[in-house]
Amino acid sequence: MSRRVLITAGANGIGLVMARAFAADGYRVWVTDVDAGQVASLPPGIQGSVANAADESAMVAVLAELRAAWGGLDVLCANAGIKGPTAAIEDMALEDWHQCLQVNLDGAMLAAKHAARLMKPAGSGVMIFTSSTSGLYGTPFRAPYVAAKWGVIGLMKTVAMELGPHGIRANAICPGSVNGPRIDRVIDAEAAAKGMSPDAVRQGYASGTALKRLSDPQDVADLALFLASDRSRMISGQALAVDGMTYNVDP
Repeated sequence: MSRRVLITAGANGIGLVMARAFAADGYRVWVTDVDAGQVASLPPGIQGSVANAADESAMVAVLAELRAAWGGLDVLCANAGIKGPTAAIEDMALEDWHQCLQVNLDGAMLAAKHAARLMKPAGSGVMIFTSSTSGLYGTPFRAPYVAAKWGVIGLMKTVAMELGPHGIRANAICPGSVNGPRIDRVIDAEAAAKGMSPDAVRQGYASGTALKRLSDPQDVADLALFLASDRSRMISGQALAVDGMTYNVDP
């Protein structure tokens, strides 16, 4: 029987690339997303629910629907996230701070909480959290996002300890700058905050890596597939960067 994967924020961006990759590898794929239009236009073979990953009642409903349809869950990709505000710490609005942590950190916790209730009785499972290289070091003007992504790594390590005895592994993927609409918005906001051109900021991101280029969403999806597979059966509690080796974090 095909393995079963749930991907939060899986109807667009990196999440959709993950969904397509898992489907191509023979998984049954279920995604959640807040974008009803994107959920309605998912590719054939991918199921979806309109849900906010940071809304517990919505996640309870999704997992109940998934349990009824599939009977269980093998892999969770807790992928939901937003870029949050770009501002100096003295200008940071508390409301913006709370919203960023709610989506990025609360959403990851709720996905893990309710996925664990399906995985523990089966005595197996894999949880993959989308963190960021911003969860490995500080990034200027991105305090809420950085705090949330550090929190995701701490959450993952704790989950790996708690659920390991039940045969459940947990790891985090830490993308660097990934080509796509989100990094375009981040670069535009950072350029405005620093008084630079977007092209200069983008070049700074690329030149700050050993490989001198940004990642692609498929690079993230390929690591997710590996971490979900039995080839990584002894890998748990790890935060793995997909970033071309970033060494300059302030472009």
